[in-house]
Amino acid sequence: MKVAIVHDSIGEFGGAERVLLALSEIWTEAPIYTSFTRRGPFLEKLKGKDIRVSWAHYVPFFATKLHSPLRFLAPLIWGSFDFSKYDVVISSSSWYINKGYGQGGPTSLKLRGAIGRPIEFCYCHTPPRWLYGFDSPADKKNPIVKAYIVILAHFMRIYDFEKAQKVNYFIANSENIKKRIEKFYRRESTVIYPPVEVSRENGGSQGSKGSKRNYYLIVSRITGGKGIEMAVEAANKLGFALKIAGSPSGYSQTYEWVKKNAGPTVELLGYVPDEELGTLYAGAKAFLAVQKDEDFGMTLPEALSWGTPVIAYNGGGYPESVTHGKTGILFDEYSVHGLIGGIKELGKIRVNPENCIKQAQKFSSARFKKEIQAYILSKLKVIY
Repeated sequence: MKVAIVHDSIGEFGGAERVLLALSEIWTEAPIYTSFTRRGPFLEKLKGKDIRVSWAHYVPFFATKLHSPLRFLAPLIWGSFDFSKYDVVISSSSWYINKGYGQGGPTSLKLRGAIGRPIEFCYCHTPPRWLYGFDSPADKKNPIVKAYIVILAHFMRIYDFEKAQKVNYFIANSENIKKRIEKFYRRESTVIYPPVEVSRENGGSQGSKGSKRNYYLIVSRITGGKGIEMAVEAANKLGFALKIAGSPSGYSQTYEWVKKNAGPTVELLGYVPDEELGTLYAGAKAFLAVQKDEDFGMTLPEALSWGTPVIAYNGGGYPESVTHGKTGILFDEYSVHGLIGGIKELGKIRVNPENCIKQAQKFSSARFKKEIQAYILSKLKVIY
């Protein structure tokens, strides 16, 4: 069977990109279609893959500056690809509305041969956050930008809903996203948690015993909507050491704010490659997860795999990987005060690193590959 993989864009290396990498390792011959690429660590990881970009990739400054303000071009970008020669399309979809290449829900599968459309499995990281009122990196303080986003979002929501109806099968990355798919698309979905690198479980246990664990850690793109400012304020107030691993992203002013307001105990590490992240995880007293409505949060199981407890806001997808009192703390009040309360609460209990490692194993990359292959093949057997 001829399979194609579609992904929003290829530049930064985040959770969605780890899914794409795993998909490309399962279907090794499948070409990867994307709107544009940017040079960086993730593009190097895909070296040797058949990557096919849209016409927008060749527009000057589109990949670096124009892709966000020109989001209304999404229909033209994805419409420029021809998927009629493929039997199956697997779309990895989040912010750029890259879905809708199939012919509708499961009841219309018998029409596949007649209309020349592939069968589409959409792995949905989230319906586009900027369309449905969730925090996003967009600069909403500028009144002109805010008005532009409101007008654009109205029309793009209609387009997004129409494209969602053409997907044959939705796969959600968490129970949290399953609810969003049902709410915004009126579609059912199956949950398959994303792949997390947890092959270093034993290293995590050893790291927990051999490290000082004298700082708190955040691993995240430094952009709006991530709650990083709240963590910095808490570090300044309590005076605890905070390390932030991640590069600035998008048009948000968060990075400038952090540089200006961070106290002497806050350290910005910039981009940290995977092979060095383990040392950071293993040496942390706790991992801080502070986004208000995180879709799932793949960095949480990564931290847990090193025996490191997590302090997370009790919202979004965080409760799906953190067990309160056993692998970390879930705090209810989304504020600096609430985060400080979570830090103090963790100090009163003892978290067994082995419990953290055991929890992380539920989200392994091997498990993801096995589950998603089994799911897709089970649906195709019914069709063919």
